[in-house]
Amino acid sequence: MKVFTRNDALMVGEILADVGRTEIMPRFTGAVVNSTREKTSIFDVVTDADEAAEREISCRLRKLFPAAAIIGEEAAGRKPELLTQIATADLAFIIDPIDGTKNFSSGIPLFGVMVAATVRGEIVMGVIHDPVCRDTSYAVRGVGAWRQGEDLLDRSLKVADPVPVPQMHGVAGSGFLPEPTRSIVARNLPRMGMSFWMRSAAQEYRMAAAGHCHVLVYNKLMPWDHAAGWLLHKEAGGYSAQLDGSPYRPDRLTGGLICAPDFESWQLIRSALFDLPM
Repeated sequence: MKVFTRNDALMVGEILADVGRTEIMPRFTGAVVNSTREKTSIFDVVTDADEAAEREISCRLRKLFPAAAIIGEEAAGRKPELLTQIATADLAFIIDPIDGTKNFSSGIPLFGVMVAATVRGEIVMGVIHDPVCRDTSYAVRGVGAWRQGEDLLDRSLKVADPVPVPQMHGVAGSGFLPEPTRSIVARNLPRMGMSFWMRSAAQEYRMAAAGHCHVLVYNKLMPWDHAAGWLLHKEAGGYSAQLDGSPYRPDRLTGGLICAPDFESWQLIRSALFDLPM
């Protein structure tokens, strides 16, 4: 079984940084033509940059890890059966070539590139690269979480200290929830100090792992959106669980997810937003 190290994570980070420079940023700045197409809605789009970045990342990971399963967001859109490999593969890489494509295609510099490594469904490494800021946040299971900037210095990541619910701020909203949960959460959001949505889980997980917000609340759980960030948050000292209290796994696509500084904070925000007992 492959045991991942910080050097492995940094090697993957270098791939993401290179792809960011060559495939993503030229299309973001307009130096290279980039077309945008809707997938399932006006909020779910794909661009030439997504497809080019995923192809290049997949190719380079296959060269380094020829026996690994490669599960990219765009490839899985064409072949949903790829998702079954997350739970069974001895080694799998889950790729989100551009998380925050709607921002990217709108010229908003809030997006990121994410890769997670899993071993039979357990997340063992997570890497998030910001092509605009040119920094990489990464985590290795049981080892820790760091951010490396352009100066190549690693800085340890730590989640925010716990605070009462009225002082908590973070990602929470009701828009993607089914009824009656949507109405319950919409009514209860003012109990938090502040809620926002960046339209990029990559950026939201980076913020939470660095201690810049307290809470992340999600409903839809596609693995490329959450696997890398979940490990980053966990290794930065955070606590997370699905709404029913069960542990998060990247092969589970439903059940919601709450990330908080610690277990007590998780209980408090779950109760405050969803009217569920502690």
